[in-house]
Amino acid sequence: MPQPAASAKLRPLQLAAVIFLTVSGGPYGLEPLLAQAGTSAALLLLLVTPILWDIPTILTVLELNSMMPVSGGYYKWVKTALGLRAGFYEGWWSWLYTFADLAIYPVLFVSYLAFFFPGIDAYKIPICLAIIWISAGINILGIVQVGRFSIVLSSAVLGAFGVLLGYTVWKYGSLTVPAQTLQGSSYTAIGLGLYTVMWNFIGWDNVTTYADEVRKPVRAYLLSIAIAFVAVIAIYAVALLIAMTAGMNGADLEKQGFPALGALVGGRWLGSVIAVGGLASMLGLYSAVLLSVSRIPKAMSDDGLLPARLHALHPKYGSPWLSVLCCSAVVSGMIFWDFGELLVIDITLYGAALLLEYVALIRFRIREPHRERPFRIPLGVPGLVVMAALPFVVYFVALSAAFMDEGGSLKPLLFALCTLASAEVVWQFIAWRRRAKGLG
Repeated sequence: MPQPAASAKLRPLQLAAVIFLTVSGGPYGLEPLLAQAGTSAALLLLLVTPILWDIPTILTVLELNSMMPVSGGYYKWVKTALGLRAGFYEGWWSWLYTFADLAIYPVLFVSYLAFFFPGIDAYKIPICLAIIWISAGINILGIVQVGRFSIVLSSAVLGAFGVLLGYTVWKYGSLTVPAQTLQGSSYTAIGLGLYTVMWNFIGWDNVTTYADEVRKPVRAYLLSIAIAFVAVIAIYAVALLIAMTAGMNGADLEKQGFPALGALVGGRWLGSVIAVGGLASMLGLYSAVLLSVSRIPKAMSDDGLLPARLHALHPKYGSPWLSVLCCSAVVSGMIFWDFGELLVIDITLYGAALLLEYVALIRFRIREPHRERPFRIPLGVPGLVVMAALPFVVYFVALSAAFMDEGGSLKPLLFALCTLASAEVVWQFIAWRRRAKGLG
């Protein structure tokens, strides 16, 4: 694959905007948390979960990416450390969880559009399909266009909540910070709240799949991830505090979204500002996540794990256009699930893929302790094992809560578990094909 010219590579600010949109895109999608955890625990879950769930992931991504800043990111790391089979599992699970993740954004786009056009839910499917295929076109134009698009949309999202914050402080004098405790919160409520927070913080590894399309990637990722992480934490906390200050009912926030909070604080005009921010957020998230996942089939097809035609690059823009179209086609079939179902599928698959990345990190440390690592986590192997265990405590609490939730459906969870098992089924077919071709 020819390397992009320097002018066709992402700069740190563009990368930070793409990362912000890949991971967050603003607090849109965080609305269920207040109803799930209540005002006494929502902020606590929001601030503690990233320490256990995100910081270990970010450190792992930074070390592995500094060792191997290559196209294909996490797939290449796992394949190199654990072998081709594990690499296939990583790529397959990541590919599939990202389809569920991508499908969430058009669905939420329609919910924010409903603020302006009540009843537009009846046209959910054609609107979702339009978003999917317009975003496919933007991605085919190349990574720099996605980066520029991301800066514009990130500015719109941050600007919308900046206006909401300013008006809230002007109206109420300050933000209310209720005392935070998990006492009185049920195990199921905490677990479902974790699912919501975890989903709103995933994607740090996704942003490494196009590392060779970034200027000075090791330094750029360190700087850009730090900027994005601070921005994500800040805007989430501010959004929750505004809801608490305004006395927004958690059930209403979950059902009507942040535009209803804007309307409560400042009237219809402010609700409209927040709704426009939501539309920008969903478009930006979709384009940024599609950018990352479209690079994975290319890397896997290089190893004969997916059809060779996915190698194809656009003759003018150099983007993996067939991969973009393939991903868009699959996502088009996922939009029939609702938001809550997609969230459960997404996190369940993501956790399994993330586990392999931690194992790869530890395996590299054991097998290649002296390999150059411009960024190195300041822990030995035992410390890395403890660090890797933290996110999976959170993961299994959320997973067990989903099984115990009497009001929820097990269908998405069972679908996710079957999807995890599909990796072995597909691998056996691929292994048979490779043996038939004498590839071993």
